[in-house]
Amino acid sequence: MNESNISNLSQTPAIKVENIDFSWSEEANVLQSCCLEVPKGEFWMLLGTNGSGKSTLLRLLAGLLTPSSGIIKIISPVGFVFQNPDHQLVMPTVAADIAFGLVEEKLSTIEVKERVREALSAVNLLELERRPIYALSGGQKQRIAIAGAIARHCKVLLFDEPTALLDPDTQLELVQQVQNLVRNTSLTALWVTHRLDELDYCDGAFLLENGRVIEQGEPQKLKKRLLEVRDSKL
Repeated sequence: MNESNISNLSQTPAIKVENIDFSWSEEANVLQSCCLEVPKGEFWMLLGTNGSGKSTLLRLLAGLLTPSSGIIKIISPVGFVFQNPDHQLVMPTVAADIAFGLVEEKLSTIEVKERVREALSAVNLLELERRPIYALSGGQKQRIAIAGAIARHCKVLLFDEPTALLDPDTQLELVQQVQNLVRNTSLTALWVTHRLDELDYCDGAFLLENGRVIEQGEPQKLKKRLLEVRDSKL
């Protein structure tokens, strides 16, 4: 971890989870005394096997679920990018979809257009402003979902396996895009994944197991450990 990352750890984190518990029923505990912190302005990833609680934790952070106990502190506004972008793109064209997310802010037409264009420029898709949503590729749809959060001036972006439905080349393009956004802006990102190659692009990572963070820190060390575990099982 470089010096800037070390200094960031002393600041108030963008995301702080303290002893979170969550269960769907008395017999089905999903998260148990889960704790983690994501420094401001950094890109962290959350790994774990199916059923470890990754997606549930992300939904708790987004306010889509309420914990049974514990404390969540997160800088707002928060943007959430789903695994399938079709679940959140609701308008017929790119510009209209991004503008739709700004309705509650009661901005002028000029301000809305400026926000839309700034957000599209941030994800390098300004030329698609008038493109119908149905005509976009999967990777483009995910970037439009990200642009929607940028237009709302979100401080934290949460990603729930956003590359799961993409081809290998597009997967890496998207993770690189988010890495660049975090580096060039004040955004903080937490990205759920099971792809170890994506660890090459983040500042740090958490490993979740049975609803708890069991390891965290420098992504390459975590990647090496997971590869060793995987190889030992072959």
